[in-house]
Amino acid sequence: MELGYVPLGRTGLQVSELAFGTWRFGRTTDQDSVEITEERAYELLDAYEGCGGRFIDTADIYGDGDSERWIGNWLAERDRSEYVIASKVYWPTREDNPNFRGLSRTHVRRQVDAILDRLGTDYLDVLYIHRWDDATPAEQLMRTLNGVVEDGKVNFLGASTHVPDAWHVAKANEIAKRYGFEPFTVSQPRYNLVNREVEDTYLNMCADYGIELVPWSPLGQGVLTGKYSRDDMPEDSTASEDEGWEDYYLTKANFEVVDEVRAVAEEVDATPAQVSLAWLMHHQSVAAPIVGARTVEQLEENLGATEVELTGEQFERLAESKDSPLEGI
Repeated sequence: MELGYVPLGRTGLQVSELAFGTWRFGRTTDQDSVEITEERAYELLDAYEGCGGRFIDTADIYGDGDSERWIGNWLAERDRSEYVIASKVYWPTREDNPNFRGLSRTHVRRQVDAILDRLGTDYLDVLYIHRWDDATPAEQLMRTLNGVVEDGKVNFLGASTHVPDAWHVAKANEIAKRYGFEPFTVSQPRYNLVNREVEDTYLNMCADYGIELVPWSPLGQGVLTGKYSRDDMPEDSTASEDEGWEDYYLTKANFEVVDEVRAVAEEVDATPAQVSLAWLMHHQSVAAPIVGARTVEQLEENLGATEVELTGEQFERLAESKDSPLEGI
């Protein structure tokens, strides 16, 4: 397969239709092992590149910086201008000092320099705020972010947010408009066939401000791959995110979605994971879902979603498999 390019909203950038997420690079598991080692990281990057992939997503905290370092080592042997690289700032990078977290001017500017150093590049294509920071005034944040753009260190700004942050993003873009600052033009919310909270007001907000979606968790923490069954459901599933992974994801409502995904997968001769990704890729509000993988085989399966064509009827069936209408989309 060969990944094609899609426009990244108003940025003018053309990006791979599936982005590659590197949050597992260097990540230490509960068993004190590294989920994806440096050697495996290079294998995955090679496989993504080999399929035409050029849109790589990372963050300053992934693997305590190892994700960015390994991407930087890999990029050192390539033409940097061929790739679109996105990273993020917000989370603590030192636990002993409160000034090494959040979105203050001090932390943002320090982290942008550290990110560029680890990546071995002069600029980021996209810088996301990883979460909203209530301690930093919105005007100060947008002035700071505009500064790193004017310095040539960042080309475009994004917000990797939870849905309750929608009004913050709208407020920030109004401030940017008032002062002539660079606005947020990309958003990275969670969005998939079982996590539909963005369909309440968030998608409409993004449409109003010309913000393109690059969603994370497109496979619903693995539920949409079809690898779980109703036998795995907890006895008292509550669908509450606070109750833990099993209670939130392994629910009757979600398995009804998986049933429809399986049915469509049989119709189009694809895997459930590929159909779930294809649904997002057919969504007019979405630019490039972020896929991750532990193995090259998993990655290649996910990238195979680019070859899946859904009819309008199949798209609507999947959309309606969970009680969350797509009005206005």
